Amino acid sequence: MSIVKHSIDAETAERAVTAAAQKAAELKLRMCIAVTDEAGNLKAFSRMDGAPGLSIQIAQDKAFTAASFGMPTHVWYDFIKDDPPLLHGITHTPRLIIFGGGFPIVLDGETVGAIGLSGGHYTQDMECARAALRAIGAEMK
Repeated sequence: MSIVKHSIDAETAERAVTAAAQKAAELKLRMCIAVTDEAGNLKAFSRMDGAPGLSIQIAQDKAFTAASFGMPTHVWYDFIKDDPPLLHGITHTPRLIIFGGGFPIVLDGETVGAIGLSGGHYTQDMECARAALRAIGAEMK
């Protein structure tokens, strides 16, 4: 048996990066923006001039987390906050991010990739990511 998976194409990934960067510029923020395919592999990336170096990996990890679990990164904290073993254990998992800025990219009901942003407060990262999702016609989770 086999399954068919769809994946975000390079053109759409670049459009998402551009839209996120435009929103960040409007907010006078400098961001790192990562788009992955459905498996969490990097598809497109941009580090705006002046974006923090640490944000390079955080943006990629937010996208990886969102792609891996098919849910936004900001959902994680509420999911684990009242479960001490999970809260204190899973947060040590490499590449797992439990604060906002990472979203799955869902097109026609199927997760085809993910986006992650870092460089502002996580609420600003989320705002810029949502702008990118709107620009490519992705469903909001």
